[in-house]
Amino acid sequence: MFIMPIQKVSIIGLGALGILIGNHLAKGMPKEDLRIVADRDRTNRYQQEGVYCNGQRCEFHYVSPDEVVEAADLLIFTVKYGGLNDAIQAVRNHVGDNTVIISAINGISSEEIIGQAYGMDKMLYSTAQGMDAVKVGNRLTYAHMGTLCFGDREPGSISSKTKQLARFFERVEFPYEVATDMQKRLWGKFMLNVGVNQTVAVYEGNYGTVQREGEARNTMIAAMREVIALAEKEGILLTEEDLNYWLSILGTLSPEGKPSMRQDMEARRYSEVELFSGTVLALARKHHLPTPVNQKLYDRITAIERQY
Repeated sequence: MFIMPIQKVSIIGLGALGILIGNHLAKGMPKEDLRIVADRDRTNRYQQEGVYCNGQRCEFHYVSPDEVVEAADLLIFTVKYGGLNDAIQAVRNHVGDNTVIISAINGISSEEIIGQAYGMDKMLYSTAQGMDAVKVGNRLTYAHMGTLCFGDREPGSISSKTKQLARFFERVEFPYEVATDMQKRLWGKFMLNVGVNQTVAVYEGNYGTVQREGEARNTMIAAMREVIALAEKEGILLTEEDLNYWLSILGTLSPEGKPSMRQDMEARRYSEVELFSGTVLALARKHHLPTPVNQKLYDRITAIERQY
């Protein structure tokens, strides 16, 4: 069966992942075929101040949400979770019958939310792994770009959409992995984020803080183990082997790098704590399981944010 190649790509969200992915794709695509969806105020700011990736200015093609454009073959969500609903509305002109949609948003629920708006048949499940990007203002730096892992919601299957996306990433030389256990991958990445993001934020450190033995690393692993217990109740089998897999990915990151929550707190921005321990605590109430480590992390982070 002939699979149509991906030509037109739209990205919404120029956070760390948006810049990293956009910058790489821009090197292998005609400029007008890669659209960054942004309102006029944001576009003006980006154009005046510049957007930089590892010291080089990114020359992006910006499109406002109300502009009528040819539908995207691939639409990538890289906004913060709190901006997801607005982003869903902003990309309406970019979604057509054959658009493939992926989300690199943290957590375990963005695919379902986007799918409710545009149809689950358009969604592939994905997670970004092994990226150690740090963003200050409009300037992004990274040592490891990591990989995008994606696949179908149904375990064990590889659809034509997945093959289409794999061929595109091959063409533009973007590191990727096709997985046939994406629900488990999403939960695994969620487990890692719950541990790493929150622990590094509370201990005011960097990846190195939790890569070495000590109190911070012990806290991180304990928070991750609470997710393992909840995942089982949700029908997702995470094991100590999965925990060690994600710890090995953590070990590849630059020790000086910092997860997004630590970067948010340094900039006195409100973090995604509700997406991490907030979700854990809600699931813990649902399943009547104790999650004292995540409760402690949640209390500490929300106390810090109340002082802003």
